[in-house]
Formats: sequence, C-alpha cells, structure tokens
Amino acid sequence: MKRTRIGLFAPLVVALLLAAVEPAMAQSVTERMISNLNTSLLYVAIPITILVEVILIYTVIRFRNNDDPQPTRENRRLEITWTITTAIILLFVGLASFAVLANPYVSLVPDASGGQAQAQQQVGADVLINQSGATAPPPDSDAVEVEIISYQWGWTFHYPEAGVNASTLAVPNGTDTYFHITSTDVIHAVHVPELGLKQDAVPGEYNTIKTKPTEPGSYQLYCAEFCGSGHSGMLANMTVMPQDDYQQWLDQQEASGGNASSGGNASAGGNASNSSAMSAVPAKPA
Repeated sequence: MKRTRIGLFAPLVVALLLAAVEPAMAQSVTERMISNLNTSLLYVAIPITILVEVILIYTVIRFRNNDDPQPTRENRRLEITWTITTAIILLFVGLASFAVLANPYVSLVPDASGGQAQAQQQVGADVLINQSGATAPPPDSDAVEVEIISYQWGWTFHYPEAGVNASTLAVPNGTDTYFHITSTDVIHAVHVPELGLKQDAVPGEYNTIKTKPTEPGSYQLYCAEFCGSGHSGMLANMTVMPQDDYQQWLDQQEASGGNASSGGNASAGGNASNSSAMSAVPAKPA
C-alpha cells in the first residue's frame, strides 16, 4: 500500500518541479533563448536527480540492517545501459547548448571571410572611440547601433547615425540592436539581466553584442565587473520603446543639440557626469 502511494505521489512531485521552473515571458530574443535552454536542461536534470535519490534512499533503507554485505557482481547489461543513456544525455546537452551559444543573439562572432574589417570600416566612421573589434550589422539591415562607453563610474550611450549622446539607453522594440561596448579606463561589464545581456567593456577594443527586445519597458543596467570604489553606483536605465516613440525620442535629442546627457549619470563621489567622460574620450580620427 505504501509503495502504491509513493508511486502515485512521485509523478505529482515531478510535475510540480517542472512547473516551478517554467520561465516567465521573455523580454528579448536573447533572454528567451537562454531561458529555454535552462528549462530544457532542467527537464532532463530533474528526473535524473529524482531517480538517483529514490535509488539511494531505497538502498539505505533496504540494506540498513545488513551485517554481512557481499561484493557486487558484474552486470554487463546494466553497465551498457547506463553508458548509452549517459552518452545520449550528454549529446542532447551538447547539441542544445551549441544551438544557443552559437546563435548571433547570444554570441556574435565576426565571420572569418573579412567581415571584421568591413564592420570596423562601417562602425568607425561615426563612433566616438574608433577601436578594433566592432561587428556591424549587414549593409541592408535596419538594425540600430549604439556605442556604449563605460568609465569610472558611469556610462555614455552614443548613437552614431544620429550623433546623439545620452545618459539613458533607449532602443526600439522588435528591432535588431547592436551594442558596441568599450571602456576609457578599466574593465567594466554591461549587464541587463532581464534582457539576458552581459558583456565586458575592455579598454582599447570593442565587444559587440546583438539582441532584439520583445517587450517595451524600463530595465536596469549596471556594471557587473568590480571597477573601483564607485562600482555600486554605476547604474543606468535601458528603455525599450515602440518604434514610433523611439524615433520621436531620437528626433528630440537631435533637435536639442545631439547631447541628452547634461545631467550625467548618478554615481559615488559625484564624478559621473557624461561631460567628464567625454573629456576622456580621444578625438575621433579625421
């Protein structure tokens, strides 16, 4: 009777655990892909965990009073079975992970056919800091590009096509967005958890990440790399707007002189104005 109850209860426990790991609605293509991968791996890991724990508990209870244990006998069928099962599981994990990690929305890698040089030529024309490593969108793309310049302890968000600098990051919803990330002093890291974005900002080079927001709203951006005494105050807002609202916002920034950052970012020590950051940015090559 007890075994029957346990047998009926176990599937309910598994169902509750699987429901508990169901991801919430994704705010970007990047975040959705990462969440789906995590969920898929949990769907595999939870039953395996329960199976191992059930066998372990059964063994402890069943043989707890065994004062004369005998050595186990070789069982080739069992060994072949768990070897093949393990190989299948690892193959699934490897393929599922590769499919996500190799996607440009998660890991944007320049193509090896000279695309890097072309990208640098396209991006370098209008950015504030012309460094190597930038990966531009295809020439026929309507993607938005933003240069993110980090410094102790704040951010400058530069929109190359419009010539706009801002202290808040705004991007259009449902549009491919390329962030060209760099630093003027030490290593920082751009992190927007709700959108699944995280990338180091390294002095002297660009790291480009690509995403596509899918849910309008305001999201917290912060530095995820300890960068000094003002690290905890290195925050900014990322706003995802409908396309029409974004274009209106961009036009307003252009009309105001191309600089929406007179107030700067708040940070420890009061040394986070964008004007001070821009003074540390080398002049753009002619």
